[in-house]
Amino acid sequence: MGFFSSLFGGGNKVNVAEIIEKGAVIVDVRTPGEFAGGHVKGAVNIPLDKIQSNINKIKNYKKPVVVCCASGMRSSNAKRVLVKNGIEEVYDAGSWMSIA
Repeated sequence: MGFFSSLFGGGNKVNVAEIIEKGAVIVDVRTPGEFAGGHVKGAVNIPLDKIQSNINKIKNYKKPVVVCCASGMRSSNAKRVLVKNGIEEVYDAGSWMSIA
């Protein structure tokens, strides 16, 4: 089961709320329209299709990054892009509703 847990993200769980309390920046990767319909207080809206062009902006936060979206699909992709571009402390919160 350990192999499948690591493959599908069931490994060591991280307390995202604790990371946010310690000052992480929340990046909501949904569309501006979705974001306008409700979001986590203090979150920054950078849609998934704009993540790549905002790497330097995100690096300049100099804080851990928590990504969220509607269901967890886009946040998972955003995390992958951020890590690939050298941002090491990235946490995927999945749905923004889980941290709202």
